[in-house]
Amino acid sequence: MIDIKRNVIFSLENRKKNGVPVVENVPIRMRVIFMGNRVDFSTGFRIDTSKWDEKKQRVKNGCTNKLKQSSSDINTKLQEYENNIQNIFKIFETQDINPTTELLKTEFKNLFKDDNEKEKSSKKGFLKVFDEFTKESGRQNDWTYSTFEKFASVKNHLIKFSTKLSFDLFDEKGLNDYVIFLRDVEQMRNSTIGKQIGFLKWFLRWSKQKGYNKNLAFETFKPKLKSTPKKVIFLTPKELKKLREYKLPETKQYLERVRDVFIFCCYSSLRYSDVNNLRRSNVKKNHIEVTTVKTADNLLIDLNNYSREILDKYKDIHFEDDRALPVISNQKMNDYIKELAELAGIDEPVHETYYKGNKRIDTITPKYALLSTHAGRRTFICYALSIGIPVQIVMKWTGHSDYKAMKPYIDVVDELKASEMQKFNLL
Repeated sequence: MIDIKRNVIFSLENRKKNGVPVVENVPIRMRVIFMGNRVDFSTGFRIDTSKWDEKKQRVKNGCTNKLKQSSSDINTKLQEYENNIQNIFKIFETQDINPTTELLKTEFKNLFKDDNEKEKSSKKGFLKVFDEFTKESGRQNDWTYSTFEKFASVKNHLIKFSTKLSFDLFDEKGLNDYVIFLRDVEQMRNSTIGKQIGFLKWFLRWSKQKGYNKNLAFETFKPKLKSTPKKVIFLTPKELKKLREYKLPETKQYLERVRDVFIFCCYSSLRYSDVNNLRRSNVKKNHIEVTTVKTADNLLIDLNNYSREILDKYKDIHFEDDRALPVISNQKMNDYIKELAELAGIDEPVHETYYKGNKRIDTITPKYALLSTHAGRRTFICYALSIGIPVQIVMKWTGHSDYKAMKPYIDVVDELKASEMQKFNLL
């Protein structure tokens, strides 16, 4: 997948009348800069220069324009435009498209076509409908890169499954055949197959609502997929200390920044997407304020000595887009975390059980090979619960909205407490 660097800037147009700059009712422009290109879009809004916040690139709170449009309404629409542009680029990236300025203009324009202009024929090609689904759902739900990648993967599996894809194909027999294909050809675990079927159902449900899909077999299709709870991979306090204090060899100094970012996640609960999006403006004296990428939750996360120390370490170093920390791509970071943890000796054998069909498979893997950026968030949650911080407070920091999402972590902590209690038997 390609990575397209871009920047979206909102500003007032530079207009003059009789040689004097216009300061009233000035058009708001959206400028998109990418790959050496620059494209300007009209937002359709105007505002006086005195009511425009150039730093925030938004209308000042409480202001209105000549048409009595409020700052809230205008700023919401500007944010929507920016989200749309970002989603278009995400699609370009997942489909390995190097866009031209004309292609960007066309895709942006297509977002605002009247729904009546869209083809409603059920004969429309299956894959064309799938592409429409990802584009429209991605825009409406503000999908992350990860979600676009998941559905790009779903599309690839469907293409491999059949050269004659159609909605009629996915009757009960076709759905069962697809499950067998994912198990035997794609070699997926039952838990992964369950997710893939869920993604397919999402698409088929959307297609039904749009009038493309008349085959409703998916609504009652529930394959029996034996599975076990997913293992929660996290660092124990001893392992975290070991990783934190490990002295890097001279030839491995490139791992220092990766370790700092990962440890920051361990002490702040941030996902990769949120630490990557963390700006200096989000960092306050005793806390950070973030709007999460995945759920758009507004979180206030208190700093502790470790998280504050890492932020202070990089406060005077400039990073692209005014990021607070030296974050690299998620894939590279995952590779380096495994390398770092192996060097530090975090190699406790982890036993996992999963199923392929009815076949039970047991594996033993060194912990370092299972670590990823998300293990930082899991480490924070497990450690916070183990030292007695109430679940409700942890959920305020992490953004979890219900107890169900926290249950796997609570179960892990309960297991840890039970194993610790057994130490009394050795006395």
